[in-house]
Amino acid sequence: MDKFLPNPEATDAFAESLARTQQSPALIWLKGDLGAGKSAFSRAYLRTLGVTGAIKSPTYTLVELYALPDGRQAAHLDLYRLAGPDDVEFLGLPDRASLHIALIEWPEQGAIALGAPDLQIELSMQGEGRDARLTAMNPAAQAWLLRAESALAAL
Repeated sequence: MDKFLPNPEATDAFAESLARTQQSPALIWLKGDLGAGKSAFSRAYLRTLGVTGAIKSPTYTLVELYALPDGRQAAHLDLYRLAGPDDVEFLGLPDRASLHIALIEWPEQGAIALGAPDLQIELSMQGEGRDARLTAMNPAAQAWLLRAESALAAL
């Protein structure tokens, strides 16, 4: 599924639509150049799930964990500075089964060590806005995109 997001508000609404329609734990790979909107997407997604307070970029910490209001946990990772998959074990991540969502920027640096993604989102700048390409990586993610499709069509 491809979607043009003409402004930052559309990127926020895009993330909110996906967060609201997520039904099961998920791992999302976020791909794109610097400044493509990966962190902005993640902040809007986490806010929709109920994260309050500061949502810090994991650029320097590599991992930011957030408690969700319902007791679940969310992780936001930036793997840009990792040398490869072997470095992932040193991040001190909770077990994937305990995470409601893991949003992973720069997954090509080793995210495969965390398991296959459910959804891959590629963001790229297009003039004043950005293009988003969503790829469902399994049947659960395909169903997720179908649930989100009507909300995403309104953007």
